[in-house]
Formats: sequence, structure tokens, C-alpha cells
Amino acid sequence: MSLFIASLNSGSNGNCYYIGNEEEAVLIDAGMSCLETEKRMKRLALPMSRVKAIFISHEHSDHIRGLEVLSKKYKLPVYITPLTQHFGNLQLEQPKPFQAFEPVAIGNLSVKAFPKNHDACEPHSFVVSCNGINVGVFTDIGSVCQQLILHFKHCNAVFMEANYDDEMLMKGRYPYHLKQRIRGGKGHLSNAQALEVFNVHRPPFLSHLLLSHLSKDNNCPELVQKLFNEHANGTEIIVASRYSETAIYHINGLFRTNLKQKRVEVAREQMQLSLF
Repeated sequence: MSLFIASLNSGSNGNCYYIGNEEEAVLIDAGMSCLETEKRMKRLALPMSRVKAIFISHEHSDHIRGLEVLSKKYKLPVYITPLTQHFGNLQLEQPKPFQAFEPVAIGNLSVKAFPKNHDACEPHSFVVSCNGINVGVFTDIGSVCQQLILHFKHCNAVFMEANYDDEMLMKGRYPYHLKQRIRGGKGHLSNAQALEVFNVHRPPFLSHLLLSHLSKDNNCPELVQKLFNEHANGTEIIVASRYSETAIYHINGLFRTNLKQKRVEVAREQMQLSLF
């Protein structure tokens, strides 16, 4: 059974990611209004009836803004930690606490959370799985930890934060304390940090990389697209917009890159060059 994924929106103005099979789906975060979420899903021909649950990564407003209305209107259970619900000041009809590393079954889907480094009370990343296909949602991350690396290595597709370009951030208009918060260990990942994870830890079956949560002021979609395209090696690179939904991407687990062979060829070329 394949998975179908889309970013409904990605950025500080709202985050919402769709992951599902032919029968059921989940939303990771609900940072847009209910109306806007409905509009974007309708444009993608994704029925709201397919969504069976919402999972919340942390309490920042760009991840929960539409949650109360959306969950109430469609009677959706919300998987959220008690602390995240408390600090988000959320009134929910069907809150369901989850524990890190304990998979939650949503029909044929399995959703596993793990802790991440971010300036929130109890932030988590997620991996959604179905029949051996894994999709990671790894955004709002201040630094690369071993759990991120471990889970990245098992994903067929990933929503991966590439929040800022170092030079644009440091030369930009943000005050110094905000720049330090962004660059600190509990802020956001830079293009360079995300690229290092991609280059060093990607599995040969990573078919799609959706670069997510780009800063409006400190990044450029064309810049990050070009940067990652140069290292894609067959993986499809998509920049998730802060203004509109992406297309739907079909993740079937059949993709295999030739990363290992390429590395062997590069090593041979370097050895040959060293002889002259």
C-alpha cells in the first residue's frame, strides 16, 4: 500500500502536512484556518473524510492556529501531549496523549513520535508508516540529534526543515537576539545543516525531499532548490511553499539511488588522479 503526501502550507504563517493511503490519512499540525485547510485539500481533490486524526508537534501558533475549529467540525481526535495542550491553551473535545517512541495506529497507518530540539515545552517530530514505507516530518528543529539521524535513515520521503541561509540571516534586518535564537540549538536548521543531513545520512530509497519551513526573510526558494538539486542524485527535491499547497506525491517505496556505486566511482577517480 502506497502513501500519498502533500504540504498544505509550510512556514511561520502556518504549517500543515498531509500523509495518507487510499483509505485513511493524518494531518501533522493544523496551523492554518479550518477554511483555508478545506480549500487547499479540495484543490488537491483530497476528501476531509479520509483524515482520521491530527498530530500536533508543539504549541507554537503556526502549528495549532486552526486546530480547535478543524478538530471540532470533523470530530477528529487530536494526538497531543498534555503539556503541549496546556501551553497552547487549547480546548479540545478529543485530546489523546501520545508517548515518544510508542507507535499510534490509525487504521493501516502507524505514527511514531520522537523528541526534537526546539524552543517549545515538549516538541516532537513524527514518522508516519504504512507497509514498510516511512515518511518523516522533521521541521522546527534547532540542532541535529542522533534520533533525527536514526529516523532519517529509514525514510522513503521527508519533510525537512531548511529554514535559513546563514549569510542572509546574519546580514538581514533581524535584531541580534533573534538571530541568536534562530541559530541556537533550539531554533531552526539552516540550509547547510539540512544539506549535511541529506548528504551524509540519506538512505538509497529516499525518493522525495520536501524542503520545509523556509524563512520569508532569511531564505530564498530558488537558492535552496538550486543548492539541493546539485546533490539530489535522483531524489526529487521540492520546496514547500508558505503561500500555497504542493502537489500530491506518491511514495511507493520502489525508488533506489545508486549512491553507493557513485561513491565507489568517486573514490576510484580520486585514487587514479593521485597517481599522476
